[in-house]
Amino acid sequence: MKTERLYAITVYLLNHGRTSASELAKHFEVSLRTIQRDIDSLCLAGIPVIAVAGAAGGYEISDRFELDKEYATADDYSRILIALQGLASVTSDPKVKYTAEKIARVSKPEDQGIVLDFSVLREGESAVLQQLQNAVALKHMVEFFYTNNNYETRIHRVEPIAVLYRWYAWYLLAYSKVKKDYRTYKLVRMRALKITDQPFEKGHESASEILEKMDRTDSRSYTRILIKCAEPAKVRIIEYLKGTIVQEFPDGGALIQAMVVENEQFWLGTLLSLVDKAEIIEPEEIRCRVLDAAEKIVSLYTNYDI
Repeated sequence: MKTERLYAITVYLLNHGRTSASELAKHFEVSLRTIQRDIDSLCLAGIPVIAVAGAAGGYEISDRFELDKEYATADDYSRILIALQGLASVTSDPKVKYTAEKIARVSKPEDQGIVLDFSVLREGESAVLQQLQNAVALKHMVEFFYTNNNYETRIHRVEPIAVLYRWYAWYLLAYSKVKKDYRTYKLVRMRALKITDQPFEKGHESASEILEKMDRTDSRSYTRILIKCAEPAKVRIIEYLKGTIVQEFPDGGALIQAMVVENEQFWLGTLLSLVDKAEIIEPEEIRCRVLDAAEKIVSLYTNYDI
């Protein structure tokens, strides 16, 4: 176990550069003292770990050090193959399939006991996904009509950085010249997508670095809601709204707490679909919002003339 951790620390430092002892302890879920002992062990083994003092200090590995290119084990290749097969199931990129075939020659995926099948994520968006991947590779701007959360539709011209799957949907990460900032655009809300002949006008950091900065400055407004629900609705609230049970009732029902994004519609639709099996206890403004939506639905069907 210690040998694996020492190797993992070496790889982590090579990939992330200077890292504090507390960050390493948190990442590897060990004590600071254990990290210090591990660093001593690495130094004794000939790994050139440098300790830098000060507020911006930490541990780093000398730039002159290179890890053996044959460091991956059969199990490592097996995990890589599983991930590649998952990626191949969601994209039509032949390069991914070719890479998976090469890795398959040196791995045994059945040993891991896991299969990643994301083929359902291709439904309805595979063509747009492929177009955006091509635009990212070409480093050309794209143009499309986009409908936002307020149902406003406008033309957008952006520099595409990467396509990503998060929050149960596909998004485009791109740089907006109008906003002079990075934005994410939901693929399902795009139409009339076109790759332009105009190349990028500026350089960009990697997608992971951009997303990390965006996550740290997330400006979305979250609201805590408390839901009283009957037993049939309990699993759906936990699954779809990531709710946490606060109190369970003798009849199988529960009091559940969840955090929702105010200007998103998914959670509202989920609650309305539960009909009389779930009631928002607080806050009052969310109760009123659900009541208003329900009244509009009743009015629509009451006034419906067959």
